[in-house]
Amino acid sequence: MARRTKEEAFETRQSIIDAAEKCFHEKGVSRASLTDIAQAAGVTRGAIYWHFQGKADLLDALFQRIHMPLEELSEATRDPDEPHPLELFRELLTQVFRRVESDPTTRRVHEVIFLKCEYTDEPCGPKKHLQAMRQEHDNQLLITLQLAVARGELPADLDMELALLCVHSFIIGVINQWLMVPTRLSLSERAGDVADAILDMLKLSPAMRTDRATP
Repeated sequence: MARRTKEEAFETRQSIIDAAEKCFHEKGVSRASLTDIAQAAGVTRGAIYWHFQGKADLLDALFQRIHMPLEELSEATRDPDEPHPLELFRELLTQVFRRVESDPTTRRVHEVIFLKCEYTDEPCGPKKHLQAMRQEHDNQLLITLQLAVARGELPADLDMELALLCVHSFIIGVINQWLMVPTRLSLSERAGDVADAILDMLKLSPAMRTDRATP
């Protein structure tokens, strides 16, 4: 009985996440209410609050869902025993870009985050959650870049602070631009080229060096 109750709770949670994805995508985050989500999931508002604190928490669950298939590869890029962390990072970037176009759920969630979400300064709002997620990604990327420098895959004088800003800006910008104009090119087909452009920036740009000449 206890096992069945646990399974039912998991199924209810997944139904709520599915409903949130649908409602956020159709109405936008600010216009989609918890009542809308509850009705779409076939549960009560109380059931939503049993599993989630609010809409920001639901957004976080959606984000975690689309990143779960890549978690193992992501962790491998930060493995201190990995001999080629930059090669794995390229594969991770390639998979991220491909999934935006090829996986419907990934595309919808990114459309919600980039195109259908209002970022206010509410203490527990989507903006705070997104800031926390991006800080976590910065921390993870820093480890990957430091390992790549240690393995000689990136220059020893790489400006880490600038590299973190530019890499994440590049990734976010590419996804945002493609979502706005998906007919421009096939992101799935050109994913490897985009990933290479990011790595070339890190490897070759003089502006990415700590000892760059000051104008």
